[in-house]
Parts: sequence; C-alpha cells; structure tokens
Amino acid sequence: MPTVRLRLLSTGAAALTALTLMPAPARAQTGCGARLVVPGAQHQVAACLDDLTTAGTVASGHTVRDDWAGLHPAGTRNPTGVPGIQIDGYFPDSSTFNTHHGWNHDAQFVIRLPEKWNGGLVVTGSPGNRRQYANDFAISDWVLAKGYAFAATDKGNSGTEFYKDGRRPGDAIVEWNHRVTQLTIAAKAVVTQRYGRPPRRTFAAGISNGGYLVRWQLENRPELYDGGIDSEGTLWRADGPNALTFLPPILRAYPSYAETGDPAAHRALLDAGLAPGSEFLWPYHDQVYWGLTQRIYRQELDPSYTGAEADYDYFSRPASVRRAVERISLTGRIRKPLITLHGTYDALLPIAKVSDVYAQMVRASKAAPYRYYRLEGGNHVDGLYDAYPDRLRPLLPCMRSAFSALETWVAGGQAPPPSATLPRPTSGDPANSCSLSG
Repeated sequence: MPTVRLRLLSTGAAALTALTLMPAPARAQTGCGARLVVPGAQHQVAACLDDLTTAGTVASGHTVRDDWAGLHPAGTRNPTGVPGIQIDGYFPDSSTFNTHHGWNHDAQFVIRLPEKWNGGLVVTGSPGNRRQYANDFAISDWVLAKGYAFAATDKGNSGTEFYKDGRRPGDAIVEWNHRVTQLTIAAKAVVTQRYGRPPRRTFAAGISNGGYLVRWQLENRPELYDGGIDSEGTLWRADGPNALTFLPPILRAYPSYAETGDPAAHRALLDAGLAPGSEFLWPYHDQVYWGLTQRIYRQELDPSYTGAEADYDYFSRPASVRRAVERISLTGRIRKPLITLHGTYDALLPIAKVSDVYAQMVRASKAAPYRYYRLEGGNHVDGLYDAYPDRLRPLLPCMRSAFSALETWVAGGQAPPPSATLPRPTSGDPANSCSLSG
C-alpha cells in the first residue's frame, strides 16, 4: 500500500520524491552486458559491478535507498560482495511518474545477473506505490547471494497519484499485473542470453502490493513460475472484503476512539478487522496510512465518488465499481506452490480481512500446494519493529525462511511445516532468524 514521509520512521517517503539517479561509471570490462538485449525494452543500460548488493549499489548509484527505506529492521544482516551485471531500463509506456535516472518514464525495471549463477530467477513487483529498487534490500541482496538472477519492476506507475494512469477505473492496477508478466518473460530471455540456458527455476516474490502480484501471477500466468512467496499481499475481491470495504469503517470509528476511548468505537474498529492488542499502532496508521490509502485506491476504482472517505459505502456504489474491482480480483485458484505470510498486528491490511480470507479461497480451490503462516506480532511495515521490539516481530526473516522452504519443496524434497500461527519470539535474534515450525 502507499508510502509516505513521516519523521517517526522513514517508511519510504522519498520513494515518492522526484529523485534523479545517475549511475556512477562502471568499471570497464570486456563484454560487460553489451550484447544482452532485454526483449521489448525501449531503453536499457548495462553495467558490470563489483557488488550487486546494496552494500555496493548505494555507493555506485545503482539503487535508490529511499525506495526501500522502512521495509526492514535496522538490525537486519545482509550478504555482500556479489559481482555481476546490472541492466536498468524501461519498456514503452505513456506515463511519467518515475523520475529515476532522469528518464521521467514509467515501466522501469532492473535486472541483476550474478557471476556465479545457481540456475534460478526471482521476479518481483514493488510493494506499495514504490519503484523498482524497493525490494533491493529485502529480497535482491539475499537471493543474489544464493546465486539467483533477480528482476524487479516499478509496476508501470508509482506514487500517490498512480490512479491518474490509464483511462478506465482499474487500469493502473491492471497494468501492474501486465508489467510483472512482461518482465518475467523478458528476464528469462536475458538469463538465457547471459548463461546459455534458461532458468531451471523461476520464483515470484513480493511484499504487500507485491504479494498481490505474486498471487495474481500464480493464478493467471502459472506457466511462467515454479512457485511464489507472498508476504502480506493485498486482497481484491469484487464482493469484498477489500480495502474499500474495511478502511471506511476504520476512518469513521477511529476519531471517537482516539478522543474518548469510546468502547463502541473500539468494537467497531475490531469488527473492521484490526486486531486486539494492536491499539498502540493505530495512531501511526491513522496519521500515515488509512486516509491516504482509502482515498487513492478509491480514486483508482471509483473516481466518480465525491463524498467524505469515511462515509464511503462500497456496497451501495454503482455496479460499475464492482466491475472495476473484478478486473483486478483474485480467485484463490493458484496453480503453482505458494507460501503466504502475514502478521497478526497488521494495522493497514488486517489479517482477518485479507490473508485469512485468501487462505480460505486457496484451500477451497484445492488447485496447488499451499502453506500459510500467521506471524503473531507481525506488522505491515517491518521498520516499526525498531520502535516496538518488545511488542512486534519483523516478517522479513520469516519470508527468507519460507523462500528456503519453497526451494526444497519445489525441488521435490521435504515439504514445509504445516500452516500455523507462529508465536512471537521472546529470545534470540528476531531480526535475522525465523523458524516456520514455531
């Protein structure tokens, strides 16, 4: 969901800032990606780098730190020292939200090709309304060190005015799914050019809106992937629940609860999906997320509405609104193995209204192997763990444990532990370790 500037935490504020990133000159090297062609790209630039991880790309100018700010705990340990080729570029697109590289062009992508390749590829779409480097610290660093090639897209539009892209309600989000498919096909071709054979395994991975993209791809383009990791993915259903059904009740009830502690308002907030015990997170989410999220997604899917966002009633709106949501809806009919993770204290996408529902949909479909891990004390933004280490747990370490489990599972080895609610760890190093066995 959206990213916004706030002094309390850098939750991706500058990911929405108009930055101009000019890559530093790369070291000269014979054959440094010059012959690699990204199919369908309108523009591309290749560079050989001594380190494709953020430890190197921050200094060389081949990432944007603000794209991934706030998405991981401060104590996260990441691998470094992965040499290889990075390709930045963009596909043809008419919108211009993304100012990275001074290109002022959307549908930007990044592809990273490590020198020591394990035969795999990981493809991601950005979380929230961030841009193509948003998964660099959380996903790219880690999978590159394991030997995977990595590809990421800005989804074709970004920022808090993404809804201005497209002509019909829902067009901007429909484009997100298209751009992930487009990049996956192109990245597979580039991998084949670089290493002389196509990837043996291709995984989709994503956080928040990126998790939604994983779900959609495994439902609609399963032939492109071998499995996926979905961390707190957004749920869109024409008949609800969706963000436009649970956010307005939260916006209506919270002011009264915040002012007086009104028990009826508190009950309404819990009924809307917020978890008991997560009350300490509500002021932050009220200030940063709820109102903005409701407004921009309502503008994308129901632009004709003119009332107050707190008064919005999705089920009383014209049938055209449901048709717009139907265009981006999920069915649960995944056709490749998927692992979902979601925190019980998620105060932006409440677990009871999002992943609990999606897990029921997947299980009802019985279409593909599935695991669902509910993480006690997990919140939507891992950066908040630093402010509340005694009450929260980060999701990122569990996402990495799930990825390792998925690798073994897809290869025909041991299946992951059964789906479960995992208790919040009270010892050890929660920022860097997670057991899926509880």
